[in-house]
Amino acid sequence: MIEEIGRLFIFIGLFFLLIGLLLVIFGKVGSSIPIGRLPGDILIKRDNFVFYFPLGTSLLLSLILSLISFLFFLIMRKQ
Repeated sequence: MIEEIGRLFIFIGLFFLLIGLLLVIFGKVGSSIPIGRLPGDILIKRDNFVFYFPLGTSLLLSLILSLISFLFFLIMRKQ
């Protein structure tokens, strides 16, 4: 039981390390990656009104997080 919890903490730590590295990399090359301006994002501008709904970005983020969680649980189940 304790070994399983230890492995879980290691995987969580690696996950946060990966997210941190991605944030650092995206921070340096952020202007070339159009996160938040993908096709499918809805932007409506009027005189005194701006409506922005990042539909394409939300779908892409959901797909990536679903893949990461699937791989995480697949690895955890095999151990």
